[in-house]
Amino acid sequence: MSLTELITGVENHEKTLTVFNADADAVEAVRERFHDRNLAVRTERTESGRPRAFVVLSAGDGAEEAAGGESEEESFVTAASLDDVLSARDPTEPGFDDTSYRPILDHLDETMFTSYDTRQMVAASREIEDRAWRLGRGSLHAGFQYLSILEDQMDVYERLASKEGLEVHAYAYPDQDAVPDHDTDLTIHVERTAEIEESWFVAYDGGGVDVNKCALLAEEREPRKFYGFWTYDPNTVDWIVEYLERSYGLVESR
Repeated sequence: MSLTELITGVENHEKTLTVFNADADAVEAVRERFHDRNLAVRTERTESGRPRAFVVLSAGDGAEEAAGGESEEESFVTAASLDDVLSARDPTEPGFDDTSYRPILDHLDETMFTSYDTRQMVAASREIEDRAWRLGRGSLHAGFQYLSILEDQMDVYERLASKEGLEVHAYAYPDQDAVPDHDTDLTIHVERTAEIEESWFVAYDGGGVDVNKCALLAEEREPRKFYGFWTYDPNTVDWIVEYLERSYGLVESR
């Protein structure tokens, strides 16, 4: 399996958010909030009209749904009040601490986001980089497509690589002759593959602690528009890190 195949696997598992006992404006507000996620929003009413406005997140047969059919069976994932969902911080950036919204967002990692621009990708990457910096141990793996883009990130990555106990790897396609100069332990992997050229990823192994593991993985499908997901699932993060370590061995240390 490749990075692209992993993204496709996540994309094929669309979740459904059902809004119960709410007016049309509230339902539309939920759709707008999740407009850039691979998430179907639908509306229903209970016979009694109670409890008042709430949402239910469910997961079905993603492969069948992606093929255009109806899922034979949907499984309950979690529920929350509509007020909590609409009053929480915008969920398009990962890693926030709003506890009232956490029941839904805990289950929306590994849900596809669509059409992220460069600014959104940088913001999501910074969340993971910040966690690696604060914990200061383990390994961080990052790919920004091209050496020229990596060069623009060198201040950040030289600082990360200077952290004792943190091993930092950067991956890039050579769109320029020279590898960016640096005077740290940053390891640069120069790879002439379409996968590296088209992918943007940041994966942190949490220093070996499952609860600290996180990753962002996306591919450019339109000019500067990225489709992908973030995850806090330790098994998925482990797979990404192990895949990168196994697949890409060409190193330019200077």
